[in-house]
Amino acid sequence: MNHYHRDTRKIDPTRGATLGDNTPNDADRIEIGPTQLAYQEWAAAGLDLPDLQAMRAFRWERLTRFINDRGYGGLLVFDPLNIRYASDSTNMQLWNTHNPFRALLICADGYMVIWDYKNSPFLSTFNPLVREQRSGADLFYFDRGDKVDVAADVFSNEVRLLLQEHSGGNTRLAVDKIMLHGLRALEAQGITIMEGEELTEKCRAVKGPDEIKAMRCASHACEVAVRAMEDAARAGVPGGNMSEDDIWAVLHAENIRRGGEWIETRLLTSGPRTNPWFQECGGRIVQNNEIVAFDTDLIGSYGFCVDISRTWWIGDQKPRPDMIYAMQHGVEHIQTNMEMLKPGVPIPELTANCHRLDDQYMRGKYGCLMHGVGLCDEWPLVAYPDGAVAGAFDYALEPGMTLCVEALISPEGGDFSIKLEDQVLITEDGYENLTTYPFDPALMGQ
Repeated sequence: MNHYHRDTRKIDPTRGATLGDNTPNDADRIEIGPTQLAYQEWAAAGLDLPDLQAMRAFRWERLTRFINDRGYGGLLVFDPLNIRYASDSTNMQLWNTHNPFRALLICADGYMVIWDYKNSPFLSTFNPLVREQRSGADLFYFDRGDKVDVAADVFSNEVRLLLQEHSGGNTRLAVDKIMLHGLRALEAQGITIMEGEELTEKCRAVKGPDEIKAMRCASHACEVAVRAMEDAARAGVPGGNMSEDDIWAVLHAENIRRGGEWIETRLLTSGPRTNPWFQECGGRIVQNNEIVAFDTDLIGSYGFCVDISRTWWIGDQKPRPDMIYAMQHGVEHIQTNMEMLKPGVPIPELTANCHRLDDQYMRGKYGCLMHGVGLCDEWPLVAYPDGAVAGAFDYALEPGMTLCVEALISPEGGDFSIKLEDQVLITEDGYENLTTYPFDPALMGQ
């Protein structure tokens, strides 16, 4: 068979210049994205691909509008997820979370500038909405030593000049997560610092049409990966030599195979290690006839988070009656709470009217009833009644919001927990559950 250069340079040689998500069909392209495997699985499932160019324009327009609605001169972000939202570009995302070397500024007129690692400004040039690539936002001690203040002064002066040119001199600047020297330097330039996270979290909360398509694709890819993890666990655990880490590694591998990016936690445990919840997976060998519970916390295809939880019974015996009851109670909890979801419902009303857990589960319940989800866990949070803070979330649900509905059924003093979670889209007249993964039939008493 002959192989031509024009074909080896393409991700999918059967297509033309662009893929179905309106990105370049170039195997050497800068932007990361789904793999051929993911595209094939989505096509087989009949999923519509997002138009990434339209998605990027939607986000840029929305951010610019939010800046102007608040009377700000611009928005300066350091959080890698906010940079991803604004530019759809990435650069060593996890390393960037604890070494903040990237920054992005959107001015009131929409002019967008990114500061990247000095040798990698090319990582965002695929997006024409990013008008300039610079370097010099690395204001952390490891990189700058005892001269962080000098670098911060140079950077802050660049920001001031950009606001002067593109924001009519408006020096009210929304900022999210900035290093101390950077904050002081901006204020020394006469810039008034405003709350950036309030703007970005509310902006990201409502997803556009192409973001929803992208999340559907990511959800499908995640559930296929979870199925592979379950199959591996059910095949391997009875042999007596499969650890929690062995099971968890399958999800990581299958996520990466589909163009997913990382997993934020290690929340998979087995048997008595499921109670209390929030232990992380390790080398424990999972025993036959035990519970395995997990929370994906997965950053998948297109950078979207798919945050679902399931609990499995693995073994040739039946689970105990108290385990079956806890599982059924957990399913009732999330399904009852889900029925409250529709546009216009105030968040405090969700808290006030939520399904009540049995007393034996109250102390070990999850940290929230529901939470937003997008590029990661996002605003808003829906608290249980005993954890609600008056005035913290006095907002109503809107179409396009996506929420994760939680249940942790953890008997006080018990030797197991049931962890369940579904990801839900708020529609124009109600909700749609994006999660299709089944509940374990054995634990459901079937």
